[in-house]
Amino acid sequence: MTIQNPVVSLDIGTSAIRVVIGEAKNGTIHIVGVGSAPSRGIKNGAIVDIEQTVLSIEEAVNKAEQMVGIQIESVFVGINGNHIQLTASHGVVAVGNPDKEITEEDVERVINAAKVISIPPERAIIDVIPQQYVVDGLDGIQDPRGMLGVRLEVNATIVTGSKTILHNIRRCVEKAGLQVAHFVLASMAAGTIALKKDERELGAILIDLGAGGANIAIFEKGALVRTAVIPVGGNYLTHDIAYGLKTEMENAELIKVKHGCALVSLADEEEVFKVNRLGTKKEYDLNQEELAMIIEPRLQEIMQLILKEINKLGYSNDITAGFFFTGGVANMKGIAELAEIELDAPVQISMPNYLGVKDSTFTTGVGIIKYATEQGLIRNHKYKPSSKLPSGVQADNLVQKIKDWFKDFL
Repeated sequence: MTIQNPVVSLDIGTSAIRVVIGEAKNGTIHIVGVGSAPSRGIKNGAIVDIEQTVLSIEEAVNKAEQMVGIQIESVFVGINGNHIQLTASHGVVAVGNPDKEITEEDVERVINAAKVISIPPERAIIDVIPQQYVVDGLDGIQDPRGMLGVRLEVNATIVTGSKTILHNIRRCVEKAGLQVAHFVLASMAAGTIALKKDERELGAILIDLGAGGANIAIFEKGALVRTAVIPVGGNYLTHDIAYGLKTEMENAELIKVKHGCALVSLADEEEVFKVNRLGTKKEYDLNQEELAMIIEPRLQEIMQLILKEINKLGYSNDITAGFFFTGGVANMKGIAELAEIELDAPVQISMPNYLGVKDSTFTTGVGIIKYATEQGLIRNHKYKPSSKLPSGVQADNLVQKIKDWFKDFL
């Protein structure tokens, strides 16, 4: 099949590495391929073994390539973590055209002017997020291209991160045979998918609750203003289940995903499943209510840690649009109800619908594609036709192939 303007994202998570291939058509993003592999060499969101991480990236990329039939050469890589810092900046340039029409070149120059800030030598600029442009004193402009003016300004947020962490991620990507097209702040990207424009404008707190921890992103007046990370996530639930049920971690993870419930009061005692006891071949029965007794206390602790961090950042739980949860743990039954109790605020689960399949674990991956497209970052994105397309895969049944993949994955 022929794909026009493909955009590929790479989301390196604690439990899984996910690759999403999108196609930009007439300003709309279509998801045409996905690939996922268990994370190896990743602990709490940080790379601890480069070679193992490379193998996981290669596996996820190969699966996505086989689904679509193209060879990926460059990827947009999501970045998160406590090493991320946001800094306000301002850039000013004179419009270059003699006729005073603002061009793409003028926008690039003013963005580069905003990058001229003093940062410590151990940090590097990841991205520049324009908040608004100002043309001859007229502010609130989102896209100045085509306007007439003499002076162009931008108010922007500079995203910086640890050079060491960025170097290790880039090294893994390059050892997997790929190029880093651009680093993208994952929480910003997720916000473009998980939150509506009005929610970002009024004020919203997005919590990406995954295996390695909770990534917190606070939006106000349409802009990302603060980020933070709580290093306690779904893996702690898995560990608690393994310890409480005396079963292997792999079994505990499967039990959590298939039968987990965040609130004992919402659990179904008639939902009974088998548990393999560690060190023996014996099985015993357990119901969802008993499992929820293990899960609920840990989730209560995680919610309180989130609330404490938000208060530390200078925000309270009365932010207008409330809390929005996404990520793997957000798929669990009862998570919204428990979060509303613990956070004492409105809570919604952001579970975007891609190709008719709902799965919040891919929010960041799709968000990266949307963000890269909207920000005009896709010009240097490369791909070429591949012989990896499995026999029998045609363009007209590709959507069904992706749906089947999601079902198998979940």
